[in-house]
Amino acid sequence: MPTAVTVAPPLDRLSLPDAGGHFGRYGGVFVPETLMTALEELGAAYDAARKDPAFQGELRAQLKHFAGRPSPLYFAERLTQHCGGAKIYLKREDTLHTGAHKINNALGQAILAKRMGKQRIIAETGAGQHGVATAAVCAKFGFECVIYMGAVDMERQALNVFRMRLMGAEVRGVEAGQKTLKEAINEAMRDWVTNVRGTHYILGSALGSHPYPMMVRDFHRVIGQETREQILAAEGRLPDEMIACVGGGSNAIGFFFDFLEEANVRLIGVEAGGRGIRRGDHAARFEGGKLGVLQGCKTYILQDTDGQIELTHSVSAGLDYAAIGPEHAFYRDRNRIDYAYACDDEVLEVFQLCSRLEGIIPALESTHALVHGLKRAKQMRKDEILVINLSGRGDKDVNQVAKMLGVKL
Repeated sequence: MPTAVTVAPPLDRLSLPDAGGHFGRYGGVFVPETLMTALEELGAAYDAARKDPAFQGELRAQLKHFAGRPSPLYFAERLTQHCGGAKIYLKREDTLHTGAHKINNALGQAILAKRMGKQRIIAETGAGQHGVATAAVCAKFGFECVIYMGAVDMERQALNVFRMRLMGAEVRGVEAGQKTLKEAINEAMRDWVTNVRGTHYILGSALGSHPYPMMVRDFHRVIGQETREQILAAEGRLPDEMIACVGGGSNAIGFFFDFLEEANVRLIGVEAGGRGIRRGDHAARFEGGKLGVLQGCKTYILQDTDGQIELTHSVSAGLDYAAIGPEHAFYRDRNRIDYAYACDDEVLEVFQLCSRLEGIIPALESTHALVHGLKRAKQMRKDEILVINLSGRGDKDVNQVAKMLGVKL
């Protein structure tokens, strides 16, 4: 008698999250009672909007005419030659208005806020790209705009701070704790609790309480939808592998989502390995993280044995965060998305390599995906195809990198 084989239930990406915002054991709603009504209102408004052709039509028009979609799928010929293996394509989110994928979600939520009658927008930002995108859409639609940003991140992303202020946003520095993204989210949450009636919080990643992980994912699905169409046009088939950096995980889940049921396409998310996998020196949640609750949802978190959030570190402000989006944790459990990490020294090297070989200066966040992507390309055959999501451009990082390399500007 042959041994019985247990078959996992088929993957149904469109069934997630459930009504309570759960991706299996992850996600959910963990907020103060004062925010429950606001989240329920937001969930109902988004549910109606996503089914409304007028909302979807306005979003498509703004993505085209304001954001500059579709973004190109670019064959990186010289990086391909350098690696000597798989053909490398870059999904060029760096070409979008404001310089990163963040504009997709900021536009979607701004149009939703307008539909809900909100006049004041708040947001958090780490690397500043979400803050810049939020400031841009607030200027476009005439919203009052307040951006919270950790003091450390403000120093290393001074250019983006000025860009936000130039577009009329008030940028409030956060001096608490580690003075990075986690603390910025804390302050934004406090603001929302205090001003909930007239304020919408444009959360910048696929994190937080339901409906945010679902909503942010949906607004970024356009990345993967375009990639599918573009790679079929270029190569006549789907890629063998797709790679994206993962902080909270918005660019990656948008890039991956429409390929989740394609069993022959390997998906890899790349976290921040920082100075190495030692406590306080990295932000790779799947390397030593544990299940817990942080800032609204249950997911993998870097925390100590008492449940206190550990210090994190990354050369990239956008990946310097102690938790990962709940949908990523779910697909990791199901072995559908694999996760790796890249360390700071590798990132600095590849940041320069991509700039030199392709004439494209990548964001430090996106460079984490490039680091692992170049490793994989060297291991793959020349007839295989690898697509890397270049989620943002590196203009914002040039001063920081120059300082780290000892170059005086």
